Amino acid sequence: MKRDKSLPLTETVYYILLALMEPAHGYLIMQKVEELSNGHVRMAAGTLYGAIENLLKLKFILPVKSEDSRRKVYTITELGKDILSQDVERMKRMLEVAKEKLE
Repeated sequence: MKRDKSLPLTETVYYILLALMEPAHGYLIMQKVEELSNGHVRMAAGTLYGAIENLLKLKFILPVKSEDSRRKVYTITELGKDILSQDVERMKRMLEVAKEKLE
């Protein structure tokens, strides 16, 4: 099977997609990314919004209606979930090979 050209995901994009398994606005995404990564990934607003624009173009995420008109809320798409799953499987294979070689 041919690998998608979007893979491997960057660490930041990986955590953004995970954060968007539930709809969230920008500030909440930044908080979730930091929480999911145990504080290892912290991003500035500019980094986040650049990544969001790219993810929108790739159709990995999409905007959703929000009660608060001042905040843009996003969620992951089925395509985004598929890409995330493919990257998780890629990382699992890498870990299996590394574990075998290190034993």
